Amino acid sequence: MKLSVLVLFTALAVGLSIGMVNFYFQHSLYYMAISFGVSFLCSFLVFYYLLEKYIYTKIKLIYKLIHNLKLGKDLKDALGEYVSSDPINDVEQEVKEWAGAKKKEIDLLKKQEQFRREFLSNVSHEFKTPLFAIQGYIETLQDCLVDDPDQAVLFLKKAENNVERLSYLINDLDVISKLETGESPINYQKFDFVQLAKEVMENLEDRAKAKNIKLFFKDKYTAITLVSADREKIRQVLINLMVNSIKYGIDGGETAIKIFELHDQVLIEVTDNGIGIEEKHLSRLFERFYRIDTHRAREVGGTGLGLAIVKHILEAHQQTISVRSTPGIGTTFAFTLQKGG
Repeated sequence: MKLSVLVLFTALAVGLSIGMVNFYFQHSLYYMAISFGVSFLCSFLVFYYLLEKYIYTKIKLIYKLIHNLKLGKDLKDALGEYVSSDPINDVEQEVKEWAGAKKKEIDLLKKQEQFRREFLSNVSHEFKTPLFAIQGYIETLQDCLVDDPDQAVLFLKKAENNVERLSYLINDLDVISKLETGESPINYQKFDFVQLAKEVMENLEDRAKAKNIKLFFKDKYTAITLVSADREKIRQVLINLMVNSIKYGIDGGETAIKIFELHDQVLIEVTDNGIGIEEKHLSRLFERFYRIDTHRAREVGGTGLGLAIVKHILEAHQQTISVRSTPGIGTTFAFTLQKGG
C-alpha cells in the first residue's frame, strides 16, 4: 500500500471519529462537517509529514540497500538506481527473498565445510596407508637384506608398488586441481568418437580378458561420429569409466558403448551388467575418494578419484554426466559432447 493511501485512510478514520463525537454532543450536521473537514485535513498533513520523515524515508533507504545488495554492483550499474513506488510491501518481499537466499548460502557453506572435513580425512587416510606400508617394508628389509636376499627383493617390490600408488594419487589430485583452476585448458578439436572408443577398448582388452569381461559397441557404427572436444581428455573419461566398469564387473560380464545423436549434441552411454550401485550412493558417486564398499575398493585398487576426474573434465567442456544403476543388474554412465559438424 502506498504512503498517500495509507495516510488517507488513517486521516479519514480520525476525521470520522471526531465528526461523530461532535455530532453526538451538538446534534448538528453543519458542525459535524466542519469538525470532520478540519480534523481530516490536519490529520492527513501531520500523519503524512511524520510518516514520510521518520518512517517511510528510512524504509525506502532499507529497501534500496537490500535491493542493491541483491543486484550486485555490475547489474546495479547497468540498470541504474531503482526507486520503488511501494517500498513498504516491496521491502517485505525483498527481505523474504534475501533471507531465503542467505539461508541457501549458509546451507551450502555448511555442506562445503562438511565436504572439506571429509576430503581432508580421506586424503590423510589415502596417504597414510601406502606410507606406513613403505615404512614397514623398509624396516623389515634392513633386517633381512643380508640373511634372506630373496625376501628382501620381495619387500622391495611391495615398497615399489606402494610408491607407485602414491604417485598415481598425487598425479590424480594434480589433474583435478588443474582442471578446477583452469590451468589445464581444453584444446577443442573435431574427431571421430567411434575411432577413439575403439582405441580405448583395444587398450583395455587384456585387462578385460583377465576378468572375462567383453567390451563392445551395442550397435554397429560404420559412419563417422564427429564431436568437438579435447580428444585426450575425452580418452581419459572413457578409460576411467571403462576401467571402473571392469573393476566392479562380474566374471563373464559385459561393458558396452552406445551412441545417440541428439540435436546439437552426442549422448554416449557406457553400460555394464555388473554388481550395480544402490540408489543412496548415486548422488555422491562423483565425490573425491567416495567409495561404496571400502574393503572391496581396496582390493581392486585405484585412487578413488577416477569418477571425480571424469566429472571435472566434462564440466570443463560445459557438458554433463549422469548415472543410473540397479543392484544386481548393472550400471550406466551417460555423458554428452558437442557435435563436431
